[in-house]
Amino acid sequence: MDITLLGPLNADTDGSSVLPSAAKTRQVLALLALNANRVVPVPMIMEELWGHHPPRTGAATLQTYIMRLRRLIAASVRGRCDAKEILEYRHGGYCLVAPTACVDVLEYERLAAEGQRLFDTCEDETAVKVFREALDLWRGPALADIRCGALLEIDRVRLEESRLGVLERRMDAELNLGRHAELLTELVALTARRPLHEGLHAQHMIALYRSGRPSEALAAFTKLRHRLVEDLGMDPSPRLQRLHRAILGGDLLLDHQQRGPGRRVLDMFAA
Repeated sequence: MDITLLGPLNADTDGSSVLPSAAKTRQVLALLALNANRVVPVPMIMEELWGHHPPRTGAATLQTYIMRLRRLIAASVRGRCDAKEILEYRHGGYCLVAPTACVDVLEYERLAAEGQRLFDTCEDETAVKVFREALDLWRGPALADIRCGALLEIDRVRLEESRLGVLERRMDAELNLGRHAELLTELVALTARRPLHEGLHAQHMIALYRSGRPSEALAAFTKLRHRLVEDLGMDPSPRLQRLHRAILGGDLLLDHQQRGPGRRVLDMFAA
């Protein structure tokens, strides 16, 4: 069974849909898929569905949702295996059994971890390739069409933060490879969507400087500083201020980055 969670929910087996239409049943499927091959205790599923005050009939209602999912699975596998072998009951909870490669979240997390390992060992060329493969799995916001309870909301936020982190590391690796000019268009769009994100702004400033546009790099810093003061009442971080001074002084460090294991672009300006 192939399951998509990085975007609108989708589940199918050999092209036959396993996607329920009812919101609560979809919620259960999403929670089980995010925890594929791990037991999700019944109380945890009930908390996701109804918070800390489930109805008295909650346990029976959950069993109905599980039954509906098993019927959909059974219809899609057409007798090749028992649906209870795919959606198992174990030790007071339910487990959705699925290969890692068949659940986009699991495959994304595997690729993100591998990309980080490569980045940490200064294998930037390969890291960029793996990070791109991870990001290409996204088809929209995580759990885009799922009504999230408390547990799924935590996962949704976690995945979106992870996506941004992977994107930043990919940018770091590409800057390490001297691809600053190629990154400018993408960084303009990213900083516009995240106007207070210092990491992306730092990457944009460095890319501008290395592309022979130091005045625009300084203007980008000024714009960010004004936004931080107006919106949050705070100045840019010390690292970003050191980057600003380095651009003003034409510091050679900006052109010749000293790459170290796990070193991010902004780490050049740590105290």
